[in-house]
Amino acid sequence: MPTAEPSEPPPFVRLAGDPLRWRLMRELAQSDRRVRELVEVVGQPQNLVSYHLGKLRAAELVTARRSSFDGRDTYYHLDLRRCADALTEAGSALHPSLGGPRTDRKPVKPRVLFLCTGNSGRSPMAAALLRHRTGAEAVSAGSHPKPLRPEAVRAMAEYGISLAHEPTHLDAFRQRRFHWVISLCDRVREVCPEFPGRPRTIHWSIPDPARDADGYPAFRRVAAELDTRIGFLMATIPEEASRA
Repeated sequence: MPTAEPSEPPPFVRLAGDPLRWRLMRELAQSDRRVRELVEVVGQPQNLVSYHLGKLRAAELVTARRSSFDGRDTYYHLDLRRCADALTEAGSALHPSLGGPRTDRKPVKPRVLFLCTGNSGRSPMAAALLRHRTGAEAVSAGSHPKPLRPEAVRAMAEYGISLAHEPTHLDAFRQRRFHWVISLCDRVREVCPEFPGRPRTIHWSIPDPARDADGYPAFRRVAAELDTRIGFLMATIPEEASRA
């Protein structure tokens, strides 16, 4: 199947998104069928069914073979392996973590910079979590650095991480090259400078737990959210880094 443009849905999504084609695929997933049987099941005219079968055949998702009993009949077969591969490609187009395991990628040690205003909670926790889970070169900084929060240290201890961090101003990394620059608060996003090498920049809008009246539980919630987001990011970073 041809590769879709990044802004377009993958071919499989466009094909299977048609209700009639989806019904035909569902039926063929259960058993090989003749056209007249499919016509009866879906309740549509034969010329319409044949048209959509032609689309599926052109995409090499459906094959046809003459009946060995009666050469005048043709049985249609859904290639489930091709469907599985196409579904994996479609998942990867949405997010790399949905595309299934990849064994053809060379190991890449990504360089990631996490930013928040104070560099006292969210960003050092995020960097520590990513280092802990991947061994990536993850650092953090802030636009207005403040002392590391003891609640952040305590929250990371629950993940088996001993957090030790010296709050750093983001200017200290202005000349460093990163694969990713991730802002964790809305305020720092507005003042984030450009970094050399045009790294991929994304924004996670995460509230400052230090401003939450709930105290330590707020840090635990932020740690859990960061851990979840980083879990998905892990599938994206190696691919992006390999292109740098």
